[in-house]
Amino acid sequence: MPSSATIQPRCTQHQVWSPGRPEPSRASFASAATVNEAATSPSISARAGAGARASALVASAARRTSTPRSRTASVANMWRQVQGSHDWDGLLQPLHPVVRDEVARYGELVGACYKVLDVDPSSARYMCCKHAKERVLEEAGMARAGYEVTRYIYATPDVAAPSTSGRGRASWVGYVAVSTDEMTQRLGRRDVLVSLRGTVTRAEWAANLMSALEPARLDARPDVKVEAGFLNLYTSSPGASGMGSCRDQLLREVSRVIKSFSVDRPREDMSVTLAGHSMGSALAMLLGYDLSQLGLNRDASGRRVPVTVFSFGGPRVGNAAFKDRCDELGVKVLRVANVRDPVTLLPGALFNEDTRGFLASWAAGDRYTHVGVELALDFLSLRDLGSVHDLGAYVSSIKAEAGGKVSKSDNAVADSRGATVLAKAMEFVGRQRAAAFARPEAALGIGGVVQSLGLDIASCFTGH
Repeated sequence: MPSSATIQPRCTQHQVWSPGRPEPSRASFASAATVNEAATSPSISARAGAGARASALVASAARRTSTPRSRTASVANMWRQVQGSHDWDGLLQPLHPVVRDEVARYGELVGACYKVLDVDPSSARYMCCKHAKERVLEEAGMARAGYEVTRYIYATPDVAAPSTSGRGRASWVGYVAVSTDEMTQRLGRRDVLVSLRGTVTRAEWAANLMSALEPARLDARPDVKVEAGFLNLYTSSPGASGMGSCRDQLLREVSRVIKSFSVDRPREDMSVTLAGHSMGSALAMLLGYDLSQLGLNRDASGRRVPVTVFSFGGPRVGNAAFKDRCDELGVKVLRVANVRDPVTLLPGALFNEDTRGFLASWAAGDRYTHVGVELALDFLSLRDLGSVHDLGAYVSSIKAEAGGKVSKSDNAVADSRGATVLAKAMEFVGRQRAAAFARPEAALGIGGVVQSLGLDIASCFTGH
């Protein structure tokens, strides 16, 4: 029996849908698509946050009226809105075709990281990219992507983990790229892209499970706290290699590319786009904060370059002070989140932005808080429960668009399946985890689910 999928974009800024959130309302506008191997029937709807002011609604309506919605709308004419200049107000209700295409495009550019990653433990290039940066996108099947890769990025978790992927070993996590002249003309600006993959190695998993909040130490604000594991991945250095931390590599390269192109082409508009899946979205969020608070997102003339994060299946990263500081700095974040993906609900399952009463007072500044605007998707496949966190399924759902409506009975089937998906996912992972660790390519599919469900990482390593 085919499963059902629903896409629910929400355009209200900083309204967060957390554990215990009500089931999404159904929309009259629907589309059809295929997610993984299951035939699906996605519908698209949006909900405004409670308490929206009348003036905001009027402004939103005005923007929707003035923004072109046809397929002939050009990203070059509305790139600032696509990058979140107005927090995607009026573009997610319904999902604007240009926004849809651009978000899917960035998802595919992140997906390239998985396609070219060498996960064969016997290979001399284990946990590195298989190809030189000059042809990596071509080898990933994206020869016409319109970007030139300028640098590879590595991360080194400073945690103890068994086997070859333990403390001190650097793994390839993504790349920095810049749009070609042809793509720049199409986009309406020079785009500096950072693309970052999700969790793969055991050391990365172990780091991700370090869920305590700690001061970010990226500036002089002690109230800004982030997850210890993500900070570890972002700031740890691989010893005497001279490579520097993931943070060092990213800050150097992104600032270099901004300065270089702004000197050569001073009249050209520019953007910084940080796209990541799962763990990669957390690293992208830290980088967006870091670039902006250091002022490294300024071109040679001192003009501010907008920074946008596109997060696919991303977890919470920091506390309310981190979120507030990102807002102050103008970091724009669009979180693409499957409502059935447990990774998007963690860390902070108990203490988060929706915690109220005594628990909220007790947790004080140690509550995890999502940043940005949520584009909520709803898809699952009972044939492959790990697909609730699969990047390919995310991209397929975003791309889906066609005429026709989804019947209420179809939606009811999806709801009944979704009610037990986490229990089924835990059962599935319990059966498959040994095989996943024996076969690294399988870990790519279920790694995020294992991480997010909080399974005992030590028992996963040892099999006990």
